[in-house]
Amino acid sequence: MHKLAHKHPEQNESASRNPNVYIPTLYFAEGLPYTIVIMMSGVLFKNLGASNEFIGLTSFLYIPWTIKLFWAPLVDLYSTKRTWIIVSQLVLSALIVLMALGMLSSQATVIALCVLALIAFASATQDIAIDGYYLDVLKKSDQAFYVGIRNAAYKVAWLLGSGGLVYLAGKISEHSSVNFGWFVAFGICALVFALLFIFHSFYLPNPKFGSVQNRPKALKENRQFFLDAFATYFTQPKILAIVTYILIFRLGDALMLKMAQPFLLDEWKNGGLGISTADVGLIYGTVGTIFLLAGGIFGGLLIAKDGLRKWLLPTAIIQNSAIILYFFLAYMKPQVAWVYAVNSLEQFSYGLGVAAYTVFLLSTVKTEFKAAHYAIATAMMALGIMLPGAISGYLVTWLGYTNFFLLAFLASIPGIITIYFLPLEKAN
Repeated sequence: MHKLAHKHPEQNESASRNPNVYIPTLYFAEGLPYTIVIMMSGVLFKNLGASNEFIGLTSFLYIPWTIKLFWAPLVDLYSTKRTWIIVSQLVLSALIVLMALGMLSSQATVIALCVLALIAFASATQDIAIDGYYLDVLKKSDQAFYVGIRNAAYKVAWLLGSGGLVYLAGKISEHSSVNFGWFVAFGICALVFALLFIFHSFYLPNPKFGSVQNRPKALKENRQFFLDAFATYFTQPKILAIVTYILIFRLGDALMLKMAQPFLLDEWKNGGLGISTADVGLIYGTVGTIFLLAGGIFGGLLIAKDGLRKWLLPTAIIQNSAIILYFFLAYMKPQVAWVYAVNSLEQFSYGLGVAAYTVFLLSTVKTEFKAAHYAIATAMMALGIMLPGAISGYLVTWLGYTNFFLLAFLASIPGIITIYFLPLEKAN
């Protein structure tokens, strides 16, 4: 027994580490820099006086997530995914500190844009490692169950940033300067991320199949591995339908999400709701949090129980139907209480739909190319979000918020139709 215990130290360590603890913290860490780059930056630049066109163009900060597939094989080949996670989190901690300090400069907008680009590259690398680690450390039977939990943890990070930290920045700005409010917000964010780095440094287990030594020797040939990863992904059955679905399913979602916060912040004369920065933080960080978590976890449980084939279409319809609610907000311009209600319903629908969407992405991954294949899938997803987001500001200027949100809803319909052509028989 003594010899057996020392024969598999990775298994002993993994058994002593609870995935109910480290899976949520990993995906919270994955979601936080993404939130800074994609969500918080919209409010930040609006506060700093940027136009909607400029805010829309910041969608190009998505580029690292769209091209990460080109360096994803390196994560599989060199060192371990655990090491990549730790190093990425150390780099991200330092960059968020730099972001906070940049807020005290007279060139805050320029500094923020440059640092956000660096955060995006480091974050995309961390994503590759965490997503691959998820597939390594969990048994296949557990992966569907944890999809809801990981998405919920990811969105908690989103809501901490877009909710709590935006609220804090807004409140401090009411009594001080906008720049100082954001300095404090990003300073707290840096502290949170540093604590995550410290925690993961000692708590993450070393999965048996996560080390380079346990992979077939053929996979250590960098060029061949890179080519094999692409070839095996893009030669799977019904690949045209899969790629089309990944690229266009979130088209309406991408348009709406980039302009939702500027819409809430903009003055009535510009077609917005004229809500304060602090109130926007509360809208995203209170009741909406509960509904988002409920949607993500509920979606994961439904799919784990009944399979993706049954739930992908219904959850897609629910998710994209919520976009039309922003059309009514722009048309009716109701009281803030209605904004809370609409945001909460939209968050629940979003959590439900993305849980199913994520399980489908996982179903396109082959075991021997876990990190690389998932990086390819999520990179295409990011491309499908980046391009419509980039033109969203120009569309708002041209159409106005009311017609813009109607267009976003209509743009979501083709993605729903593509579900009928997907190979869902293997995705259960």
